[in-house]
Amino acid sequence: MGEIGRTQTFLSSNRTLWIVASLTILLFAIANLPWCLDDYDQAKQAFTSFQMIKEGRWFYQQTPHQHVATKPPLAGWTSAGLFAITRSWDMAWRLPSFLSAVAIATVLFRAASSAYGTVAGLLAVGAFGLNLLSPRLATLVRTDMPLALAIFLIGLLIWEKIRTATPWTQRDRIYLFAFLTVAMLIKGPIVYAFLLPGIALFEWWRSRGARSQGAMSPSSASRAERLDAAGRLQSAWPGWWPWIASLAIFLLWVIGGVAFQPGFFEQVVVREFAARFAENVHPPQPLYFYFPHLLHKFFPWSVFMMAIAIVDLRSRNWRLRSVFREMSPETFWLLCWSVGGLIAMSLIPSKRVDRIFPVVPPLCLVLAAQIGRDAALRRRVLYRWSAIALILAILVAGGYTISKVITGYLDHRDTLAVFGREVRHEGELRHWCYEVVSARDEALLLYLRKTRFIEPSHAVAEWNRGDLDALVASTDKATGLMPELQGAVLSGLKSTEPNAEQGKAYVLITH
Repeated sequence: MGEIGRTQTFLSSNRTLWIVASLTILLFAIANLPWCLDDYDQAKQAFTSFQMIKEGRWFYQQTPHQHVATKPPLAGWTSAGLFAITRSWDMAWRLPSFLSAVAIATVLFRAASSAYGTVAGLLAVGAFGLNLLSPRLATLVRTDMPLALAIFLIGLLIWEKIRTATPWTQRDRIYLFAFLTVAMLIKGPIVYAFLLPGIALFEWWRSRGARSQGAMSPSSASRAERLDAAGRLQSAWPGWWPWIASLAIFLLWVIGGVAFQPGFFEQVVVREFAARFAENVHPPQPLYFYFPHLLHKFFPWSVFMMAIAIVDLRSRNWRLRSVFREMSPETFWLLCWSVGGLIAMSLIPSKRVDRIFPVVPPLCLVLAAQIGRDAALRRRVLYRWSAIALILAILVAGGYTISKVITGYLDHRDTLAVFGREVRHEGELRHWCYEVVSARDEALLLYLRKTRFIEPSHAVAEWNRGDLDALVASTDKATGLMPELQGAVLSGLKSTEPNAEQGKAYVLITH
C-alpha cells in the first residue's frame, strides 16, 4: 500500500506535471535543431509564404522550381502574418507547428483531466509529447501539426457532446464549420478520412441499440444523464451543412486554380489528389504500413495501451463482447475516431508516416480513458506501470531527440543554411546584386531570400553586361561557367561539402 501511495503521489504531483510539460515544450522547440529546410519538402511549404510577401501571390503559389504549389494557402497566410509581426522567417515558418503542438497538449490535458482525473491528464499529455513523432513535427515547416490541431478540435467537440449528452446547437455547428474550413484550407478533404469513418461506425453502433447497455458502465454517470431528449444516446453527427459549406469553400479555391492557374488541374487535382488513390504516380505501400510505424513512433505508449487492453480482456475471461457492452459511449467514440482514421488512411495506397499523425491525440485520450476507468485496477497495477511508462517515455523521447540534435550539429546538417546567411551578409555589406544559378536544392533560394533561380545562359549574359556583382552556383556548374564569365573569381565563401543526402556543394563567384 505504501508503494502504491508513493506512486500515486508521484503521478498526482504538480511538480511531475510541470516537469513533463516543460520537457515536452523543450523537446518540441529543439527537436529539429539545427534548423534547415533541406528535407521533408519543407522548402516547398516555406516558399509559399515567402512568395506571398515578396510577390503578392496570396491564393496560388509556386514551388521554388516553378511548379504549382499543391496545398491550400492557409498555412502560408499564417506564416506571412507571423513574419509581419516577428520579421524573422525562421520564426514565421516554424511557429505555426510549434504553437499548434502546444495547443493540442494544453487542450488534451484539460479534456482528459476533466473527464478522467489528473493522473489520466498527465499521462495523456505525456503520451502526446513524449514519443518519437510529435517532437519531430513540432517545428517542422509542414502542415501536419496544424492539421492535427484542427481535426482534434473537431473530434473533441463531438466527444464532448457525447460525454455530456447535450444536443447539437447552432453555435456548435458554427464552431464545427470553422474547424472544418480551417482543416480544408490547410490540406483539403483529407480531414474527412480522419473523421467520417469514425462517425459512421459510431452511428451504426448507436442505431443498433448497443449504447443503451454501454451507458451502464460502472465508471459512467447514470443512464438518465447519458440520454438525449429523444431517449437515446447523443449522436456524433451534427448535420450536413458544416461539412458541405466547408467543402464548398475549398472547391471555390480549386475551381479558381483550374480556371486561372496553368497546370493546376494536372499538378494538383490529378497528380496530388487523384493519384494518391492510384499506384502509377506515387509509390504504393502495403495495407499494414501505418500499424508497425505507429507502434514504433508511439512507443512506449502503444505497448502500454495494448498491455492494459490485454489485462482487461483477460480479467473478463477473453469475452470481447463484454468490453464493448460496458464501454462508455465517449470512449467508444474515441476508438471509432482513432481506429477509423487509421483504417481509412491505410486504404490509400500512397502513404507516409507523418500523414497518420492526427490519430495520435485521440489515442492519447483513449489512454486517459483506460487509466481513469477502473479505480480498483488502478490501485493494484496501473499506477505502478504508468509511472514506469512515463519514465521510459522521457528516456526514449529525450534521448532520441537529443541524439538527433547532436548528430545534426556534428554532421553540419545546416551547412547550406549557414552558407546562405554568409552570402546574404556579404551581399548586404557590399550592396551586391546577385543571383542563384538553377540548382537541385530548393531550399537554397530561401536561404538567399530569392524567388527565382536563373538559368546558366542568362547568368552569363547578365554577368557580361555588368548587371550582376556575384553568382551562387553549385561546384560542378561553376566549373563550366567560369571560362564564360568575364573577370570572374571564386570567393572564399563556399558551402562545406555536405553528405550525399544533402545534395551538392555551392560556391560564390564574384568579380
